[in-house]
Amino acid sequence: MNNFDLRNPTHILFGKGRIADLSAQVPQDAKVLLIYGGGSAERTGVLAQVRTALGDRSVVEFGGIEPNPRYATALKAVDLIATHGITYLLAVGGGSVIDATKFIAAAAKFKGDPWDILTSWGSAVTAALPFGTVLTLPATGSEMNPASVITHAEKGAKLPFMSPHCYPVFSILDPELTYTLPPRQIANGVADAFVHIIEQYLTYPVNAAVQDGFAETLLRTLIDLGPKALETPLDYDIRANLMWTATLALNGLIGAGVPQDWASHMIGHEITALNDTDHARTLAVVLPALMQDQRGPKRAKLLQYAANVWNIRDGSEDARIDAAITATREFFHKMGIQTRLGDYDLGAADIDRIVTALKNHGMTAI
Repeated sequence: MNNFDLRNPTHILFGKGRIADLSAQVPQDAKVLLIYGGGSAERTGVLAQVRTALGDRSVVEFGGIEPNPRYATALKAVDLIATHGITYLLAVGGGSVIDATKFIAAAAKFKGDPWDILTSWGSAVTAALPFGTVLTLPATGSEMNPASVITHAEKGAKLPFMSPHCYPVFSILDPELTYTLPPRQIANGVADAFVHIIEQYLTYPVNAAVQDGFAETLLRTLIDLGPKALETPLDYDIRANLMWTATLALNGLIGAGVPQDWASHMIGHEITALNDTDHARTLAVVLPALMQDQRGPKRAKLLQYAANVWNIRDGSEDARIDAAITATREFFHKMGIQTRLGDYDLGAADIDRIVTALKNHGMTAI
């Protein structure tokens, strides 16, 4: 096992009715910027619950965060912070809203061009406004990590950044808030969490039995419960386990002391930047193909994955690896997600554009 540092300061409030606990988490004298996406948070009553919990605090609202949060939109929120003297941010939504809030929190304190936050991968960030989250879509793990991904539409770029200053102070995880999600978003959340785990697991062995065991359990949980969430959308226990799995997939626990490989995500980001395909669906395209391409250097972990996640133990090593890759692809299909570039109106000519973008962003050594 490799050396590692592990610290996660985010306070998780998990379970039914936890929005009511907002009142004890946000300082009474805070000037709050309430950040959310489209109209679903309003239609489902989540925003009404949040407003009630915030009571008589000073609140300014900022809606319209996109599914792939835009740089230009986030900067509008930064201007609002300066205008109203905002001291605290509250994100209500899924990973996109939380990612945007992290960038807004950092940019509001940043001296210089905010684009440098992204081009420096977050190393230029020295401070950020405090913020909390109310999670409505489990997928990205952004509610308990310091990472974010922002899209600059004009530059055709989708770039990640990470900063220890950008951990949420707290996150409220109420599984009942996910009941109204459409099947597409449920499927996307399961796929995104699945690939988050894979990126920290499917590399090469370093004798990290605990991390591998956690990762394999989380993967099996998603394989078991993902399709059931589509079949029985109001099952609390299924939603609770999926929500917590998505959080654990990327809160630092399973990635501590092990090699990681985020190639699927980096390639997927370029596909999204190219034609705005759902992030999770780009991952479902890239991951099985990368498994095939990297079956040599990742042979040992692919065999472990086949045995411990899919219970594939018979046949030659190559046959077991083939079966594991096929099972992975079929799992995505079972979730209603297609796994070929052609399924998303991308052809051979687009591959050169994707590779060029990776080169331009310094990501060809992934």
